[in-house]
Amino acid sequence: MRQVAIYGKGGIGKSTTTQNLNAGLGEMGKKIMIVGCDPKADSTRLILNGLAQQTVLDTLREEGDDVDLDMVLKEGFEGIKCVESGGPEPGVGCAGRGIITSINLLEQLGAYEEDLDYVFYDVLGDVVCGGFAMPIREGKAKEIYIVASGEMMALYAANNISKGIKKYAETGGVRLGGLICNSRKVDGEAELVEAVAKELGTQMIHFVPRDNMVQRAEINRQTVIEFDPKCGQADEYRTLANKIDGNDMFVIPKPLSQDRLEQLLMEHGLMDA
Repeated sequence: MRQVAIYGKGGIGKSTTTQNLNAGLGEMGKKIMIVGCDPKADSTRLILNGLAQQTVLDTLREEGDDVDLDMVLKEGFEGIKCVESGGPEPGVGCAGRGIITSINLLEQLGAYEEDLDYVFYDVLGDVVCGGFAMPIREGKAKEIYIVASGEMMALYAANNISKGIKKYAETGGVRLGGLICNSRKVDGEAELVEAVAKELGTQMIHFVPRDNMVQRAEINRQTVIEFDPKCGQADEYRTLANKIDGNDMFVIPKPLSQDRLEQLLMEHGLMDA
């Protein structure tokens, strides 16, 4: 069983990319569980066709400790198993602790004993800290992919996340599997993301082009592969799924200094010299 965490700048498209990628893996016959690690509980919406998934924390608040697995785990497209950690009541507590509570409960209820090929953690935030680091700090996720784009702040975030991965890699088995470029149609985007990936010691595993088909599918509460399986964008997600399934390049990243990162951005025309 491969346990994979997806990180990246807030708003970069982690949840959309993760769900479309998983649709591709599911279509390949892989058995998958997605654990949404975001209080917004939107990590499984497209797989479940918009079903409002009951979160682990909400269930615990309502039911106490008397929780069965089928209360918090639902099956969606291609049999993908879906869990949403949820978060604390607004203004109370730490959202990161919800991730810790959810994963511990899933272990107790035997969710990881299923015949799974993959577990994906869709993780909130730009930094690998506190409860949000739990999937890698506790050795749950061994592979990390960072969703980025050619935008300056997305690459700053990718570099910061790499610093966190490096820290945990030194004491555990977690490794960076690559950057996924979720295109924003920035000039020279693929070349810039490839350059940053190379400096980090990793790869840009795939360039996902920007296409309005993604938004159309989302409005219809579906992944692209389910909504329009013959379109070009569906094939892009299938390609990403195949690349991740066959990936054997896992590294301890070498984060860039701030000066070097800004130099790369200037070389590619994103900053004034």
